[in-house]
Order: sequence, then structure tokens, then C-alpha cells
Amino acid sequence: MDSERLSYVCHVVAMPYPGQGHINPMMNFCKLLVSRKNDILITFVVTEEWLGFIGSDPKPDNIRFSSIPNVIPSDKLKSLSFNGFYEAVITKMGAPFEQLLDRLQPPVNAIIGDIEIFSPIRIANQRNIPVASFWTMSASFFSMLYRYELCAQNQPSRLTLLEHEDSIPGISSAEVDDLRIIIRRDDPRMLELALDCISNVQNSQYLLFNSVYELEHQVIDALKLKYPFHVDTIGPAIPYVDLNSNSYEADYLQWLDKQTKNSVLYISLGSFLTVPKSQMDEILAGLRKSGVRFLWVARDETTRLNELIGDDRIGCVVEWCDQLKVSGVVSKLTASTSSQKSR
Repeated sequence: MDSERLSYVCHVVAMPYPGQGHINPMMNFCKLLVSRKNDILITFVVTEEWLGFIGSDPKPDNIRFSSIPNVIPSDKLKSLSFNGFYEAVITKMGAPFEQLLDRLQPPVNAIIGDIEIFSPIRIANQRNIPVASFWTMSASFFSMLYRYELCAQNQPSRLTLLEHEDSIPGISSAEVDDLRIIIRRDDPRMLELALDCISNVQNSQYLLFNSVYELEHQVIDALKLKYPFHVDTIGPAIPYVDLNSNSYEADYLQWLDKQTKNSVLYISLGSFLTVPKSQMDEILAGLRKSGVRFLWVARDETTRLNELIGDDRIGCVVEWCDQLKVSGVVSKLTASTSSQKSR
């Protein structure tokens, strides 16, 4: 492997925010990069916990994993105190990341950092390494936060606008209402940290959106006028390069293929918030009463729900599924209830 590394002309370090909805698009983007230029080596940096989650996932040879210690709360507990988790990500991941950079070989030529981590931009600037800021959500949402940050600079506190203003220049009333939902009034620290991350983008050399230019061209064009560096869309960063792999077909896909057309309801409750057992039981009762067949991604509740279903195989309950492949069997799905975004 050492001899192979000598042939790489560029070593890129990618550091995603430690959440599935951030790790997946950044990994997919990295796969796209190496598929187009095979002399790039990418070191994909995650916590030790996340390395345990994804370390065995298939990937190209020129993408390698590297880990930093678990200096943040466990991913399994973050929904109990997301504010504390978010602050730990921003304030505690920088030091071990910098120590890791000191050990990496070959020397790092570029860094791709999730905007919501903050430290990769600072560290890259200190080391004179080009850095690209990576935003996994829509460009429109980024633009809304960017415009809010500009307006809040002249306020006693960044929370003042949300508390006292119904009209903010450059932000529609509907967007203000959305911000009030996203940033609850009892979370001033959360707002401060998020806007610090947005403000920090100006110190990078590239801004990359997991979006499609044609869908948000007005927002993208406006942001290109605001920043003196490259602003580009790279999306959708989905693993479509793996869709043609037929090496293994999971049991739930085989089950889905046996169902009649327009007969299956797909249910996915995401990977962030925990749904109480009582609500899961209500969903199951509703499914039984309706008589509809279903594919349900239920995570930790999978075993218990399968026991409740017993021999009455009206549906298939799994801990995890490949959503892209499942959604590809569109003719088998009558509807879907999903919450895919995870932080």
C-alpha cells in the first residue's frame, strides 16, 4: 500500500459532522471524486464510535477511514440532549482532528469540512491548506441563515430578531416562522453556535452544496455574488454509483419483490429522534386494522415488533434498509411515511 500511496497526486481529508444525514452525502461525494480521478487519496475522518458503525462498509481502495477519540456524547444518546451534543461537536472535535493531521501521510493537500463542525476551516487556515466548506442541506436554508446572520450583527444579541421582529430584511415572514420553529427561544446558545458556523464559511476557499443548481439557481447565483471564492453544487450526493451492484439482495428486497403492485406502505422514522413504544404500538395497531402490507424500518424496536406480529406476516419489519434501492421499487409502494434527515 505504501508504494501505491506514492502515486497519489492529491491527499484530501474529509471530515463530516457526526450524523448519518451528514456522513452519507459526504462519503458519496468522496466516492464521486475518486471515480472521476483515481490518483486522489481521501482520508475520511470519523469518531471511533462512527468507525464502528461504518468501518466495514464497501468503499473504493483510495478512500480510507481514520478516527478520532469519542470526545462527544454517544450518537445513541444525542436526542436526549441535542444542544449538548451540538456544542460538543463544535468545541471538542478540533483538538483531536489537529493531532490526527500531524500523523497523516502523505501530507494533506486539501480539506473538506462540514460547515457545522467549525474547526476544519480554522485549522486549514492555520496550516495554509485549501479548505472546502460542505453544506449537506439545501442552499436555500443556508442562505436564510446567512441573511439572518448579517441582520443580527447590529443587534444586542442574535436572538433579538427572532424575539421582537416579524419582518427581517431579505427573509420572508414564512422563513422567520420556520426559524422560530428550528431555533426555539429557549435555545440561544444553539443559535449562537449555528450562526458562528455560517459566519466562519467566509474563511474557506470553496463552498459546496449538496443540491442541484437547476433547483436553486437563484439562491446559488446570489451566494456567488456574496462570496469571493467558488460556490458550487455537487448534488445530489446519493450512492447511485452503487445501484447497479448485484452482489447481494437483502431478505426485505426479496420480500418486497414478491408483493403485488401498489400494495406496500413504506414506513421510516429516521435515525435521530426516538419514538416511544406506545406510539410504535399505535402505528402497528393502525396497520393491522387497515390490512395494508408494509415495509417498516424500526431500528431498535425491530425484534419486539416482529414478535408482536408473530405468524401474521402482513408486513416486514427491519432494523435498517437501503432506502435508495427500496425507493427504486416504486411500483410496489402505495405511499411512504419517512423522516430521513438525521443530524
